[in-house]
This record gives sequence, C-alpha cells and structure tokens, in this order.
Amino acid sequence: MILTWLGRAALDVAFLACLVGIVAQVLTLRGRRSRAMLWGSLALAGMVAAVGVMQFALITHNFSLAYVAENNATFTPLIYSITGMWSALEGSLLLWALILTGLTFAVIRHYRSESEDHVVVWATFVLFVVGAFFILLMVGPADPFLHNPAHVLQGAGPNALLQDNPLVAVHPPLLYGGFVGFSVPFAFAIAMLITGRVHDRWPLEQRRWTVLAWGCLSVGIVLGAWWSYQVLGWGGFWGWDPVENAALLPWLTATAYIHSVIVQDRRGLFRIWNLSLAIATFAFTVLGTFFTRSGVLQSVHSFSSSTLGPALITFFALTVGTGVGLIAWRGDELRSPVGVDHPASREGLFVANNILFVGFAFVVLLGTVFPLLYEAVNGTQVTVGTPYFASVAAPVAVALLFLMAIAPVVSWRTVDASVLWRRVRVAAWCALASVAVLLGLGIRHWSVLVAVFLSVGAAGAALRTLKGVVQSARRRGDLVSAWRAPSTGGMVVHLGVVVLALGIVVSTSYTTRSEVALAKNQRTVVDGQYITFGGFSAVATSLERQTQLMVTVDGNALRPAITTFNGRSSQPVGTPAIDSNLLRDVYVTFDAVGGNGTTSGAQLANNLPAGSVLLGITVEPLLSWLWIGGLMVGVGSALSFSRRRHRDEVRA
Repeated sequence: MILTWLGRAALDVAFLACLVGIVAQVLTLRGRRSRAMLWGSLALAGMVAAVGVMQFALITHNFSLAYVAENNATFTPLIYSITGMWSALEGSLLLWALILTGLTFAVIRHYRSESEDHVVVWATFVLFVVGAFFILLMVGPADPFLHNPAHVLQGAGPNALLQDNPLVAVHPPLLYGGFVGFSVPFAFAIAMLITGRVHDRWPLEQRRWTVLAWGCLSVGIVLGAWWSYQVLGWGGFWGWDPVENAALLPWLTATAYIHSVIVQDRRGLFRIWNLSLAIATFAFTVLGTFFTRSGVLQSVHSFSSSTLGPALITFFALTVGTGVGLIAWRGDELRSPVGVDHPASREGLFVANNILFVGFAFVVLLGTVFPLLYEAVNGTQVTVGTPYFASVAAPVAVALLFLMAIAPVVSWRTVDASVLWRRVRVAAWCALASVAVLLGLGIRHWSVLVAVFLSVGAAGAALRTLKGVVQSARRRGDLVSAWRAPSTGGMVVHLGVVVLALGIVVSTSYTTRSEVALAKNQRTVVDGQYITFGGFSAVATSLERQTQLMVTVDGNALRPAITTFNGRSSQPVGTPAIDSNLLRDVYVTFDAVGGNGTTSGAQLANNLPAGSVLLGITVEPLLSWLWIGGLMVGVGSALSFSRRRHRDEVRA
C-alpha cells in the first residue's frame, strides 16, 4: 500500500506543479517575476519520483501494485522488468509525462535569461497545460499505482513479444521522445500567434527543437522496423499497420516544417504554412496517442482498450481548434509581402517538397481512418492494405529523391541552367555510369535502376555541399567547425536517407521467399545460399522453453525456434534466426514439423516424414543498409541540433 501512496503523491505533486505553473505564467504576463523554473523543477521532480516508485516496484517484483502483477513476474529478467514500465498503457504514460516534464524544464532553463519575454511566457504556459493534461490522465482514469487487493506470489509477466528483444529498451523511449518533443515547436507556434511575433528569430529557433524531436522519431521508427523484422517472424520491416502509420504522420509534417522554415528565414515566405505545420505535427502526435490507447484500432503495436479515448480525442479537437482559430485571427498579419520568384528556384522546390510530404500525409491519414469511418457508417469492416499505400509511396519517394538531387545546388530566387548543370554534372555522370554498370551486370528491375540513378545524384549533391563546408572551414583554419556548420547535419541526413532508400528498394525488389522441407543432415540451396538442417535441441530457462533447430547457412550456425514464455500466455511464438551481412540477410523460421507432434509448439505437417521440418527461408539483399541509413539519419539530426546558433552563421 505504501508504494501506491508514494506513487500517487508524486503524481499529485507533478500535476499541482503544472497547474500552479499555468497560473504563475499568467501572473508573469501581468508583470510579476517569473517562477517558471521553480514549478518546472517541481513538476519534473514529481515525475522522476513517480517513475522511481514504479521502477522500484518492477525491479523488486512488488505485486502489491496491480500494474506490476499484470506486467511482471519473478522470473522476468532485469532489462525486461525495467522496460515493463512502458509495455502497457498506464506505465507508458509515466514515460510520456517524464519526457514531457523534462523537456519543459529544459526549455525553461534554456530561455531563463528571457523568462519574461511574452513569447517564452506563453510557450511555457502551453507546455504546462499539455503536461497537466497527460498527468491528469494518470491521476484519473489511467492510474498506474492502483493497489492490488489480492495477495499474489507470482505475476503474469510481460507480453511474449515484449521480452524477446532488447530493442524494446530503446525503440519506445526514442519514439516517445519524438512524439513529446513536438510539444515544444507547437507551444512556441501558439505563443507566436498569440503575441503576433512571427517575424523575428523564433521560427528558426524552433527548428532546432523540431530537429531534435524529428531525429528521435526517425531513429525510433527505424528501430521499430528492425524490432518488427527480428521478432515477428514475417521477414518484413514495414506493413503499413495503423499504429505504424500513426508514427509516420507527424514525421511527414515535421519533415516538411524543417525544410520550409528555412525558406521563411531566407525569404520571409510560408509564415502561415509553417505555423500550421508545427500545430499539425503536434496534433498528429495526439491523434496517434488516441489510436494506440483508445482501442479503436487493432494492431500488434497498440495497447489494450481503455477509457482514455474520449479525453484524447477531445484534446485533439481542442488542439486543432485553437490552432486554426489563432491562425484565422492573425491571418492578415502573417501574409508574406513577397512570393516565389521562380518555380524552379530553391524556394520553389521547397514548395514541391512540402506538397509531397503533406500530400502523402493526407493519403496515409485517409487510409488509416477510412476503415473506422466505413464501419461507423455501414456497420461492416473493411481493410486498407499495403497496395493502397505503396501505390502512392513509390512515386512520392522517386520525386523526393529527385528533389534531394537538385534542391541543394539550385540558387535562391533565380535559375541559371548553365550554372545548375555545372553543379550537377559530376553527380549526373556518376549516376549514369552506375546505371550502366548495373545494366552490364544484368540488372533490369526498373525500380532499382531509377533508385540508383536518383540516389547517386542525391548523394552527389549532399557531398558537394559538404565539400564546400570543409573548404570554407579550411580557409578559416578551423576544420572542427565544419561539423557544426548549419548544412552539415542536413546533408548527413540526406546521405542517410539515400542509403536507407537503396536498402529498401533493392531488398524489396529482389526478396525471395520459399519454404523447404528438410530431413536431418539434409542440405538444400535457396537463392545461392546453402541451408543445412542439423537436428533439434530443447532449451529451458526460468523465462522460457524453446524447441530449437540447428541450421547452418553457408557454414554459419543459426537457431530458429518455437518459444513458449512462462507467465501470462502459454501460446508458443516463432523466434526467427537471421544470418546478416552487408550484402544480404538470410531469414530462417521454424514453420512446421513432421511426425506425431511431439515437438512442443510446432505446427504439424502431416505430409512431412517424422523428424523432418519445414523451414521458411527469406533472402533479402542489402537489407542491413536500411539500418545503417537510419543510424546516419540519427547522427545527422544530432549534428543539426548542435549546430552553431548565431544567426549570421545560420545564414552562411
């Protein structure tokens, strides 16, 4: 009972600190001294204490908390006891609120010398409001510290899929960091609209906070794809699942914002558009939270049904309504006195970039909510599958790669064909040479040829920009400064996207999937890979029971298995094994066993002889480059966030 009391007391402190912080910011607007640091610190301290109580309960397997009894067990390893906090609805809100109060404190501290500037005051006010809302969810309907009235000696344990890979320790925190991070540009967008100060440094200043959140979300999405690939046993990494789409929506609009705010800084354009994107991005994070925590969508990624749906959708409506109302109120003041001089200039290409990102976001949103709307109107269920999304994603990706190859080398305001050709000709010839080499090797898949041509061009544009940064730094005698130059991080991100895109296109274009039946010590060849089945082995620990297969792929030992985790579910799950290198992945699953079914958990195949197995073999070339590209995107985002802040240097 003491843990329930301590946890609830900590949440109450955090909630009251946010409420008092809201009042304090109103008083600051009336001339009082700012106390934001005090209340921001107290809110963060309350959430740290609440998380500390929950982690103590999980690590010590204290089943007096209902949440611990439902999501932990005495045999749960330490890492999965820790990650159990965000493995279910109530605990995930603890992580969400911890990151949110931490960001609020970071913003207050970062702008402490400007704590009475009305833009900062209003932005902090909004952050306190958002914090109060999410903490209120835990104070009210989603209490993570409910007391467990039953005296139990053993808990149910985590979901089987959440204790089978250490990526569960990294993927959700990064994803939440991205989602929550978009609260900062949203708060400043509202503040700029209220104060009318949309013409000074604040839009570009908020680009840095957006880049931080965008980088976390980007890496979180890639790691989520990697986790799905390693755990779910289907051999894919992205299935256009509704919850995957919910994470993609704010990523698309944030990407558009990061690019278009540069145009606002250079030319004074897109003021209304950029504020709309900042608000839309945050609104999509709230909508995504509704999708995953209301039970309206069925997904392997979503939480169980809850009563939070009405509160979340109401908050989403208030967010959108407030943003639209403020933009309508300030509309005349936001209009730019100038326009795009030439559609093929750099700012014109940024317009095309934004149209593609926002247009695709609309397509994803429509495909995600259409089944809900159809069911509400007609009472029957429909699904929107991969073909719908892929039919739009492919041409959008081609267009974006083209823009990445051209936009960095195009001039502002005007277009000079001879200058443009001089800047792109090396990359263009390299792209053509790459395609010629592939044709000579017998590659005829058009998507691969197009992707390689455009990717080489995009990489050439990025490398040309980086070369210019290095040369400029060398002339100043300060090569270290090249890493903190404004364009360095962005170009590293572009290179990461190129690598990622090539990995996706090549792997999906040349993936081969097959099932092979093998007796013990029998060998076969699948797409040039030698596969040998060596027999069975049984492994039992306090956490799980496994029936493993001993399989070699080109001499490398793999152990695909059928795993039954102890705890809440005795349902066996497949555990794939992967032999990966820079050239290809071989993905092996244990699909069925022949004989009388004595092999625990394995599906029976009556047409197989006893002692033989049915293996699923998927060979995917260059798939590991997808993960490498994701890492490069993360590095580029970090560089962009830490870049020099002086305005003249940003304009350099």
